[in-house]
Amino acid sequence: MSRRYQEGCLYRERRNAGPDVWVFRWRDGTVNRKEKVGTVDEFATKSAAMRACEQIRANINRDTRSPRTFGELASHYAEHELPTKTPYTGEVYAGYLKTWILPKWASSLLSDVKAVAVESWLSGLSLAPGTKAKIRNLMHAVYNHAMRWEFAYTNPITLVRQSAKRTRVPDVLTTLEIGSLLVELENPWRTAVYVALTTGLRVSELLALKWADFDFVAGEIQLSRGIVRQHVGEMKTEASRKPIPLDDRLASVLLTWRGSCPYNQDGDFLFGSPGKGGTQPYWPTAGMEDHVRPAAKRAGIQKRVGWHTLRHSFGTLVKSQGADVATTQALLRHANVSITMDRYVQAVTPAKREAQSRIVKSLPFPNVPMRLTTGVATV
Repeated sequence: MSRRYQEGCLYRERRNAGPDVWVFRWRDGTVNRKEKVGTVDEFATKSAAMRACEQIRANINRDTRSPRTFGELASHYAEHELPTKTPYTGEVYAGYLKTWILPKWASSLLSDVKAVAVESWLSGLSLAPGTKAKIRNLMHAVYNHAMRWEFAYTNPITLVRQSAKRTRVPDVLTTLEIGSLLVELENPWRTAVYVALTTGLRVSELLALKWADFDFVAGEIQLSRGIVRQHVGEMKTEASRKPIPLDDRLASVLLTWRGSCPYNQDGDFLFGSPGKGGTQPYWPTAGMEDHVRPAAKRAGIQKRVGWHTLRHSFGTLVKSQGADVATTQALLRHANVSITMDRYVQAVTPAKREAQSRIVKSLPFPNVPMRLTTGVATV
């Protein structure tokens, strides 16, 4: 049964402070709804305000009703947009919506979500600036979705200011700390940490590596995939897909590992998990919690060590060895939209190779007996 056509009604509402406002009211099933159209300063006459109501009335009377509240819009976004994301990104977005955004904004009409109110709400959340920025950006994406579907004509989140700048400087490891850590580690984690520290790879890229990605003749590592929660996907940016140099000393460490690890064919993961028959790499969280952090504690390292600590340490070491901004950016494969930084994107390969070689020389691989965590002895 089709719904009755809604003409709605427009009336003038007095305010204790500020000018009167025009309000449009209609019936949505058994629920009375209303939406502010504008002030009398914006629409001096009722006929002018009524003309401004035409889009509202059109949305109300569509065969498939347009979302009226942010909660309804978020459901529409989740249905049409989240399936296009990677599984991990979809989970993260759904979690942000459920945990933070919808409890505050689900019942708000789309037109009632204002930039200043969102900005004030974000400032009151006890979250890291980076997390707040992600929440802000997700709300912006939801409103962009509304604009594509013609549910809204403006995006109020565009005006929301939210910095992602860290409140504290991330920890980095010194060469002495790195040496102590490597001595305390056993394989495969000793080699994994060493590769991370001498290449700057993200952990999703590190654990997605296969032996076929290494060109030991040309001295390059080809990057084409990442893995998050055991879901393999492509690199997101062109910068991330650029090959990185493979120093001779690093190659020697890798070939030694290849000769002793159980999965050493071209199609095998570099750090294949015996628990999965090598079909999947190790879980990074388990490796960090069960092996790397305990080793760091035994080494007397007081800093909070995580996989990204290794990447930060690599970047810091590259800069400390005298590499220029262009070479550092190229080795870390940062995609940067700044015009100034774009001038440095094309760092030459010899410079990148030299910078990486300095890092490898400064971090000698421990020449001590090693054994696999699976119990297989190696040297």
